[in-house]
Amino acid sequence: MLRSLYSGISGLRSHQTMLDVTGNNIANVNTTGFKASATQFQDTLSQLTQGAGAPQEALGGTNPAQVGLGVQVAGVVTNFSQGSAQATGRATDMRIAGDGFFITRQGGQTLYTRAGAFSSDADGRLVTPDGALVQGWPAVNGVVQQGAAVGDLRTPRGALSPAQATTTARVTGNLPSDVAVGTQILQETEVYGADGTARDLTLTFTRTGAGWNVAARDANGAAGTTVLVLPNGRAAAGSSVTVGGIAVDLSGVTGFAELRTVSISERNGRTAGTLESFTVGADGTLIGAFSNGGRQDLGRVALAGFVNPAGLEKAGGSSYRATGNSGAADVGSAGSNGLGSLDGGTLEMSNVDLSQEFTNLIVAQRGFQANARIITTSDEVLQELANLKR
Repeated sequence: MLRSLYSGISGLRSHQTMLDVTGNNIANVNTTGFKASATQFQDTLSQLTQGAGAPQEALGGTNPAQVGLGVQVAGVVTNFSQGSAQATGRATDMRIAGDGFFITRQGGQTLYTRAGAFSSDADGRLVTPDGALVQGWPAVNGVVQQGAAVGDLRTPRGALSPAQATTTARVTGNLPSDVAVGTQILQETEVYGADGTARDLTLTFTRTGAGWNVAARDANGAAGTTVLVLPNGRAAAGSSVTVGGIAVDLSGVTGFAELRTVSISERNGRTAGTLESFTVGADGTLIGAFSNGGRQDLGRVALAGFVNPAGLEKAGGSSYRATGNSGAADVGSAGSNGLGSLDGGTLEMSNVDLSQEFTNLIVAQRGFQANARIITTSDEVLQELANLKR
């Protein structure tokens, strides 16, 4: 049989594979985190019809004569270039800006993905659309345990931010120096005990001939006093009064005329609160916002990097699994070890270039037609040979 017949068949098969790859790219043009693939061809083993001849004293060398036996698919390579960003406004949606993969756990196996369309399940765990559990470092009492092994990340609605006792307060503003002796100015604020119980703290500033007497009292009956002297209109460094275990800093108070702006501008402490929402930091930290106004780390998303990402094997569901040629996963936080940063509320879209894919579609179609023509031409030649006997 004619060798060209089998060359044409190999060309049909190879270009059919190219059509399959291109069609899959186009089908996934709107798939979150999808990475387009490209088909690479190479020729098959060639048949040697004449060997090479070495040059001699009276005769020049001759080149080998070989007839190719067709084409084959050398490989299907994945393009891991960055896809465009799409804002969603959902806190659970994340995009990797740069290199790296999210780590997920599904059915006992570890997978990797660029698709960050996550959500929370009934247990508060962060999951992919097909139920794979997103991995990272959970936080214990607001401290991320990054040195430990990665585990399931949780954002439970019932998460509690414990109460914090008030231990410090700060007074700023101006006490008017031109008021009469005996004038009183009162300031109140709410402070908290270790169990979150709220009570009032009252500061009474009384004008004296030398400055101001400061009397502090809380609702539990604790009291404290001090004398506040304002030379040159400013309080001395370290001026303070203590009441009920709360140190009230008075060093920010001034004493100029006509202005009455003194106030308790800062104080720590809060009641217990429950988780209301969370945001994602650039390093992948999930920062919870609680009903008591507090903010606390809930965990940190882990990312994985590979020496050869093209060596990853597609596992379906926009996920990949490591292979012997991808190298082992290098796990770290976003922004470290060459890993990209994280953007919350956005998704990475497919990196499929439709103009390129439709061009590839035309190339594959014409290549298929050309190889089909080889087969029909070879068939006509065989027909002529069969007709020689007539």
